[in-house]
Amino acid sequence: MNGRERFFAHLRGEAVDHLPCLPITMQFAADLIGVPYKEYATDYRALVRGQIAVAETFGLDYVNTMSDPACEAADCGAKITFHPDQPPAVNESESLLMDKETLVHLKQPDPSSTERMSNRLKALSFYKEQVGGQLMIEGWIEGPLAEAADLRGINRVMLDFLDDPSFVRDLFEFVLEMELRFAKAQVDSGAEQIGIGDAAASLVGPKIYKEFVWPYQKRMVDALHEMGVSVRLHICGNTSKILEGMGKLGCDIVELDSLVSMADARETMGAEQILLGNIDPVRVVRNTNPDTVREALEESHREAGHRYMVGAGCEVPRDTPKENMQAIVDYARQHSPDRWEESR
Repeated sequence: MNGRERFFAHLRGEAVDHLPCLPITMQFAADLIGVPYKEYATDYRALVRGQIAVAETFGLDYVNTMSDPACEAADCGAKITFHPDQPPAVNESESLLMDKETLVHLKQPDPSSTERMSNRLKALSFYKEQVGGQLMIEGWIEGPLAEAADLRGINRVMLDFLDDPSFVRDLFEFVLEMELRFAKAQVDSGAEQIGIGDAAASLVGPKIYKEFVWPYQKRMVDALHEMGVSVRLHICGNTSKILEGMGKLGCDIVELDSLVSMADARETMGAEQILLGNIDPVRVVRNTNPDTVREALEESHREAGHRYMVGAGCEVPRDTPKENMQAIVDYARQHSPDRWEESR
């Protein structure tokens, strides 16, 4: 059973030889192949080479296109700071939508012709040539609030919820259309699953989440399913207060950060929701040892139960010891979905 077969079989609830393993690696992957992160984020050939190197070196079941959250904003015309060896970042002090009236005239970017989105499409096509049929190929888009924050600025959009809710909805409509166009282009280029990153959603309370954010996340998830792909939701931070809503989105996989109780997520989301994570990527994955990594995964697996996939709470840090990264994969290889104790 190869990685792609294992992933989709477990997704369908069928028997697998061991747990699928899907940790997020970006800077770790760039360092593994010895390229500056700016090259990894902007040259699809470096990204593909790095992802395949991680998958083959450690035994992951997938590859992805994620490099930074500034991709879509850049192609809308936002000012982006490109660091030599760190992820590109939106310049929030000069946000594209600092003036809200700009949204009225903002045009939807064409994923096939813009610089950064087209780079990811090329990565997906390259993946199909290199590992198609062997590893699950994952595309990535920004969620409604995350992308709104990239375009407007996180502090401004938080005030907009109170001061100008109609603008927020207009902005979310723009974001939804853009991200779904980007997602469709990724599916056409070879993506078999789309990840949604909506980190800013962890910063709002349950009332704002339910009223503003959840309806657009739901429309996004439903539209992705209509495209024929599975959906992975990743919200960094403490999402404990919005777990109920997250569980009702219908995502195939919900990835949890280390600030969230896996037991609470299981109780809230029900027995069949696949959960991924949630070990601390810094204090555990980077800063401890293989035994501690294994113990943390055992606890997460025990609390999650059989509908579980192996990964960290967020991106595996670039300076993580290789033996700790290998411990993540080894845990997956040594455990079937319903047997968290079998290697003890």
